[in-house]
Amino acid sequence: MKVIDENNFENEAGKGLVLVDFFATWCGPCQRLTPVLEDIQGDFDGKIKFLKSDIDESRSLAKKFSVMSVPTMVVLKDGIPVDRMVGYMSPEDIKAKL
Repeated sequence: MKVIDENNFENEAGKGLVLVDFFATWCGPCQRLTPVLEDIQGDFDGKIKFLKSDIDESRSLAKKFSVMSVPTMVVLKDGIPVDRMVGYMSPEDIKAKL
């Protein structure tokens, strides 16, 4: 999954359906979630773009989306939040939400 920050957010996440995984390198549940998202993104290929953002490297982006804990996944439609998932979730639960 591509890592985004404030500089490339609009270009990468401004159009279509996008799931942004807000994570931290020191977060255990985040590390467990990454392979889950990488695995299921193929199921949504072409329908939903999967991206990630390090909250320690992109604090203003995390603040913009009111990320209070990690992992937090924000689903965007044309750059506007339409759904949010907080904490580690199973592949089945994520797919059901999407």
